[in-house]
Amino acid sequence: MIPFLDLQKINIRHEEAFKQEIDDLLKSGWFLLGDKLSEFERLFAQYCGVKYCVGVANGLDALILILEAYKEFGLMTTEDEVLVPANTYIASILAISKAGLKPILVEPRFDDYLIDPTKIEEKITNRTVAIMAVHLYGQVCDMNAINTIAQKYNLKVIEDSAQSHGAYYQNKRCGNLGDASGFSFYPGKNLGALGDGGAITTNDDALASVLKAYRNYGSNEKYHHKFKGINSRLDEMQAAFLTIKLKYLDDDNEKRRSIANTYLENIKNPTIILPIVNSSERHVWHLFVVRTKRRNLFQKYLLEKAVQTVVHYPIAPHRQEAFKEFINDTYPISEEIHDTVISLPISPVMMMDEVESIVKFVNLYS
Repeated sequence: MIPFLDLQKINIRHEEAFKQEIDDLLKSGWFLLGDKLSEFERLFAQYCGVKYCVGVANGLDALILILEAYKEFGLMTTEDEVLVPANTYIASILAISKAGLKPILVEPRFDDYLIDPTKIEEKITNRTVAIMAVHLYGQVCDMNAINTIAQKYNLKVIEDSAQSHGAYYQNKRCGNLGDASGFSFYPGKNLGALGDGGAITTNDDALASVLKAYRNYGSNEKYHHKFKGINSRLDEMQAAFLTIKLKYLDDDNEKRRSIANTYLENIKNPTIILPIVNSSERHVWHLFVVRTKRRNLFQKYLLEKAVQTVVHYPIAPHRQEAFKEFINDTYPISEEIHDTVISLPISPVMMMDEVESIVKFVNLYS
């Protein structure tokens, strides 16, 4: 079986370094908000080209905390609106709802699955306060267009960079393309922890200060609570693991690009719609997503050939029971995407003979 993603194989490469970090942590006895986290925050901020990185418990919290911090500044209030792509993973939309704001769905583009800048302005009202740009599947959104619109209407731009670690856009990395960015370090991400983890990046001094307190019960000083914060901290062990893996992120992304290029250049089946790449640096191929009208049959066929695939994501957010407020809405582009997408295996530890086998099987499918 060619697995969709072999996390054991990805992480075993760093086994000795991980064991050394565990040993150091056990000897230190310090497990939260310590030197390991500070070092990772410094290195990841440097990697993204920003002034600040704030480690938090997961990617969802990262997005929620950004919005909550802006509320503390009085820049957003309950029932204000945040524009978000209609085809994103539900976490992007959940973050807006959990922060007490109203998600407004915007259709994506068919060619790259990213929010369509030409459809943003028609959704802006006098309650709109931000645009959430989701760099879905590993490809960066059209940030020039998005930032131009945001400046015109005085809106914040929040990047959801959960799937795009290391991607560039015009010589800047994601995480440095808006006012703030939320990252996830879920194990399957391009930069994945060995558990949950997340971070926020920003160049905003005041925002970073609030976020560092907000993640720690609203406190910068023990037992002194300035905000009604939450407990959302990236722990020392995960920070140490991520520091190790960060050194290899660019190389791993290049391996993903090599696999993606092999797929793009060699899959010739007319029933399979390949992804569109805006530029090689803008895509780090967290997922290699194709579309086909007969998805279930295609998935079954590949499984019979011992190739594991995954559907990201089978149900559109506005069709989820959790969001009954969208039940009467229609988003035909998003619906078409959710009904037809399927992800082929891609990871930095895949062997090229596995990739070539998948290409062969896809081309033989009819």
